[in-house]
Amino acid sequence: MSAALDSQDTIVALATSPGVNGAIAVIRLSGADAIEIANRVFRGKNLLEQSSHTIHFGTIRDHDEIIDEVLVSLFQGPNSYTKENVVEISTHNSRYIIERIINLLLKQGARAAKAGEFTLRAFLNGGLDLSQAEAVADLIASNSAASHQIAMQQMRGGFSNQLKKLREDLVHFASLIELELDFSEEDVEFANRDQLKILVQSIYKVVGRLISSFEQGNVLKNGVPIVIAGKPNVGKSTLLNALLNEERAIVSDIAGTTRDTVEDEININGILFRFIDTAGIRETMDVIEAKGVERTREKMKQARLIIYLFDPIQDKIEAVQEQIAEVKELGIPFVTLINKADLLSDIAREEYTPLEPIYISARDGVGIEELKEELLNQVNLSNIQADDVMVTNIRHVESLQKTQESLDKVLFGIDNPITSDFLALDIRQALHHLGTITGSVTTDDLLENIFSKFCIGK
Repeated sequence: MSAALDSQDTIVALATSPGVNGAIAVIRLSGADAIEIANRVFRGKNLLEQSSHTIHFGTIRDHDEIIDEVLVSLFQGPNSYTKENVVEISTHNSRYIIERIINLLLKQGARAAKAGEFTLRAFLNGGLDLSQAEAVADLIASNSAASHQIAMQQMRGGFSNQLKKLREDLVHFASLIELELDFSEEDVEFANRDQLKILVQSIYKVVGRLISSFEQGNVLKNGVPIVIAGKPNVGKSTLLNALLNEERAIVSDIAGTTRDTVEDEININGILFRFIDTAGIRETMDVIEAKGVERTREKMKQARLIIYLFDPIQDKIEAVQEQIAEVKELGIPFVTLINKADLLSDIAREEYTPLEPIYISARDGVGIEELKEELLNQVNLSNIQADDVMVTNIRHVESLQKTQESLDKVLFGIDNPITSDFLALDIRQALHHLGTITGSVTTDDLLENIFSKFCIGK
């Protein structure tokens, strides 16, 4: 392990977000000397004589100069986030004060923490496994009830516990296969191949289910990508503004106003939706507009759901049916919207009934709530349970896919009898790939890549 990863230095960083308007900032120290270093600049009770999980009022001083009145929270290892001695200094949220205090602590022997180093230490010291540590970053970044729920579930070990059970079952048979290698000359079989096959098939199904959960889990984490498409000047930008309840996109009666995609997010019942307003789809000689139309088609292919908007005044029913047929060819779920519904007669509405559209008036906000309900129904995320285990990390998916490949080889080896040493090798590979998810198998490069994406102070 590199020096950066096994360092026992006491580290310090601002734990709260810099530059945020607020009354309080928290400066965090972690390491064997954290309490002693803090005590050198703190005037109040002697921190070295205080119990863990206590808070103390006093001042931070540079010699006789008072820098600020503070509250100091003590957490003695291993009963702390990092499993080391941790001190958190709550001070007034002044950039000047924060810099003065951190510089004082650096002079007393602390070192500036690197990105994610507090959570890295929690992992290295056994407080979290690697997938739980990654969930900490997801929890900080969560911006909807659904993404918060899944990050919290993973941080509390739901995903880890499932992987731990899979590995334990596989390790049992792996040990029996390894034992056979010690008696290879006697042709002894300790691991029942039929039972091993049943176990591997069971694990294979669970791994497959976890891989399949990524599509939904990724949506929960990053939001549901929805493209608003249609011909020029049918009201796409007006619809986006109505959904966001603000003037986000430029609205004009001139066809082709939107030349590029416009994106924004809204939260509907705890689910994050990423709406993409696109250039109108039509044949055009305008080079810039043509590029916008090309991007629209690409965005539609990448969307989880398409909102296709029609203007019944601009297009007759036959033209609408042709456009719907083109959208269906993409194989992506879509919602049909008829805009300017207030201008439609009852007879005209009957014509559109077979298309099962939602009638709206984007300008007046009519039908927007009905549209939101339909979006929730379409993505089918509102029925997720708190204990559902989902994969949201592409690194985890890749490891699970490699695990499946190794399990395929194990099943092949069982059905086409091969020697125990090759079977043991394939089982070890499956265990290795599972281990890379939780961190029982790691490299310095992997850890540095993961934790460098964390914010400083976490």
